Amino acid sequence: MPAVVSAPVLPKKAVVRKAFTVKAGESRFGERTPFRGVNPNDLKVSAKDTDGLFSMFEYVGKEKVGPPLHLHFDQDETFYVVEGEYLFQIGDKTMTVKAGDTIFGARNVPHTWTQLSDSGKLVYSLQPAGKMEEFFAKFSQIKGKPSDEEIQQIHLEHGMKVLGPPLSLK
Repeated sequence: MPAVVSAPVLPKKAVVRKAFTVKAGESRFGERTPFRGVNPNDLKVSAKDTDGLFSMFEYVGKEKVGPPLHLHFDQDETFYVVEGEYLFQIGDKTMTVKAGDTIFGARNVPHTWTQLSDSGKLVYSLQPAGKMEEFFAKFSQIKGKPSDEEIQQIHLEHGMKVLGPPLSLK
């Protein structure tokens, strides 16, 4: 007698959606949100695609910069190094990572990174998605250099807190 195969049971909140492709150098909805106005930081999978459960970005480093030391209140963050070399600080650990390496940062654990190579590429995801898309959109609209108070306020409005400066190689 043949085995009976049943359809997988999806979580109640899950919505079956159609597959999509986001080409290299493009963003999910065509909106670009460059990090510090220079380095492409493109949305690849949106919170809108996953009912807020997950989002994914591709960062292309053209400058040796990184974010301030910060934490996410409600999101875990995973980084995959596609190209280049980076120095990461997660909690009290500092590590150098290269293409092919994966780094996990748990929610409420301070983290930051800086690019060591002249160019680089990271793919990173947040789970749940939180308000990262809105965070990057807000920062890409700012003209000029925001004050430390403005930076902290924007982070807090989007579920994060700045704890210190970016990593310095000096």
